Amino acid sequence: MARRYDSRTTIFSPEGRLYQVEYAMEAISHAGTVIGVLSKDGIVLAAERQATSNLLEQSVDNEKIYEMNENVVAGVAGHAADANILINQSRIVAQRYLLKYDSPIPVEQLVRNLCDLKQGYTQHGGLRPFGVAFLCAGWDSALGFQLYQSDPAGNYSSWKATCIGENNNNAQSILKQEYKDDDKEESGPNVKSVGSQMTMDDALKLTCQVLSKTIDTAKLSSEKLEFATLTLKSGKPCIHVYTSSEIDEVLKTYESVIKPADNQ
Repeated sequence: MARRYDSRTTIFSPEGRLYQVEYAMEAISHAGTVIGVLSKDGIVLAAERQATSNLLEQSVDNEKIYEMNENVVAGVAGHAADANILINQSRIVAQRYLLKYDSPIPVEQLVRNLCDLKQGYTQHGGLRPFGVAFLCAGWDSALGFQLYQSDPAGNYSSWKATCIGENNNNAQSILKQEYKDDDKEESGPNVKSVGSQMTMDDALKLTCQVLSKTIDTAKLSSEKLEFATLTLKSGKPCIHVYTSSEIDEVLKTYESVIKPADNQ
């Protein structure tokens, strides 16, 4: 039945489905895992690096985590070539905003612009959807730290912790159980939030725990992972992409939550 309706992105099936978009989402479900965890001090992004041949003369240092702007960093799952197009376009949008308003672009506005471009590729003949999903971690003065997830259909949503790529369902269930949600305190008849309980150390620990349960490998190492954090320094966003030695140090620090996975 699907073959009658999946040759064009503009053709709906009788059930109202767009098969080309669903195929793009299926491609992402087989891509490397990308995890984002929001804390009160910042955001942690971690991604599974694809295995590369030792015959390569040069390898790309970062192939899953990219800086989109001085206040936004993104992890990608899916086709790298598609991701490169969208990353470059987002950087242009961010620089145009900076040139016009002399301030960093709001995070959600950049994500929405990215998703508008994705959505446009689902409604024109002769085009195919971008086979890539994004986790965008950012900070702006209006909303503070934010974590957004986007898919090939052009949808986006805000998260406290989420995962895209392979084994994302298992990762989501662990995040739901282990993530320390906002504290609530009574204030007369009203209930107000006093901020997340998660610190950056908690976020790094939870990220390592989820990676050990979702990545199909005997042992986590810097050869298979990429890490990045977004924090504030002197009131300004600071993006830090971890080196191989720093990743190994993180894995060693949180070895207690990784070891159980090695014995499975």
